[in-house]
Amino acid sequence: MNELFAPNALLPTGWARNVLLQWDEAGRLCTVAPDAVVPQGTPVAPGPVLPGMPNLHSHAFQRAFAGLTEYRGESQDSFWSWRNLMYRFAARITPESLEAIATWLYVEMLEAGYTSVCEFHYVHHDQDGTPYADDATLSQALLRAARNAGMGITLLPVLYQTSGFGAKPPRADQARFIRSTDNMLSLLERITPAAQAQGAVLGLAPHSLRAVPPDSLAAAVQGLTALSPEAPIHIHIAEQTQEVDDCIAWSGQRPVQWLLEHAPVDERWCLVHATHMTPQEYADAARTGAVAGICPTTEANLGDGIFDMPLWLQHGGRWGVGSDSHACVNAAEELLMLEYGQRLSLRQRNVLANAAQPEVATAMTLQAVAGGSQAAGRAIGGIAVGQQADLVALDAQHVALRDLPAHSMLSAHVFGSHRTSAIDSVWVAGQRRIAAGRHALHGDAAHAFVTARSATIAPD
Repeated sequence: MNELFAPNALLPTGWARNVLLQWDEAGRLCTVAPDAVVPQGTPVAPGPVLPGMPNLHSHAFQRAFAGLTEYRGESQDSFWSWRNLMYRFAARITPESLEAIATWLYVEMLEAGYTSVCEFHYVHHDQDGTPYADDATLSQALLRAARNAGMGITLLPVLYQTSGFGAKPPRADQARFIRSTDNMLSLLERITPAAQAQGAVLGLAPHSLRAVPPDSLAAAVQGLTALSPEAPIHIHIAEQTQEVDDCIAWSGQRPVQWLLEHAPVDERWCLVHATHMTPQEYADAARTGAVAGICPTTEANLGDGIFDMPLWLQHGGRWGVGSDSHACVNAAEELLMLEYGQRLSLRQRNVLANAAQPEVATAMTLQAVAGGSQAAGRAIGGIAVGQQADLVALDAQHVALRDLPAHSMLSAHVFGSHRTSAIDSVWVAGQRRIAAGRHALHGDAAHAFVTARSATIAPD
């Protein structure tokens, strides 16, 4: 039996003291016992124990150009001008560089309190758009990166077919992304054994309504359901106002409105961003049980806009956080940015606190873990029997946390520290991946990342 004694632990029901945690050989929690006496020889956590945070939206390769698009290239820069720069970078990715970049990213995530990632993977083919001899080459690179880093993963190969609403032909710089629906379903079958061997989950990501025509969307969802009825489905939706305008011009409906009327949206779905919705769309989307995938630092970096979280929660909406383009890789930073965005928009404080959890950091953590688990399709929904032992222990001796009660330590971690500096240890499926704030692969993975980035950055 593997075990840990937590003087304080954040359970789904709230904070508990003197919690004995035990997990089996598969890394599933089989004992969560508050008010326990520490058994002799049982390791004691160095501080409050939190549930590991799922990262529900990641494009791993984009980590290598974080910080390299922060200059004005057009008279008015936007998401769309940023996307052109991103495409230039994506054109130079190789299988080797993708694996090196993703391995370092997943090490960073673990050191920052993420224990699972939903990888929205859309670079599929060789640099000229030709499929690799092994069509699963880049998917396998991501699975290896997660396995080597010890990161839990939900791999979401992306279906991408058109460049705009109305089945506009793909652009030349989108050639690496394009797959037919049948080819995508064949890819999922091809990589299932490798995914299962490391405990990964496979799902599907129709990229967006502008990139997947209606017939293809319907066929892909039906085909995925036949392969795996519980598999998660993630889609970019209503991220940009231009996307909304273009969707209305094409269909007479807004993106979320169209999706809810034409697709079987339910608890399997994650609506990534969903930034620009009407009040009715907020109500209708929340009613489906789908998760809203909020990526606060990327949405700020790209100038997307601010999700109306109070309205979403008013309708019982579920949500989680992702680091998306990885301008920032820090679980607590996403929570801070989410809350601060709401404060700036509403000119209020502690917006995401509630009656059950008046401490805003506690409320956000519990909600984001639950929503992230649902979006990942994995049993990582918190510190409870039957869930995976994905745990984060804070350092109670960190200067920002020392001598505070546990709930205040979490608040200090999110709002009063450097966000990663107060993390001491991280476990994934009961395996300790971070000790004293550092991953065993930190140095080697960082070196390989820098080498891969240098080889991948396009010349000026």
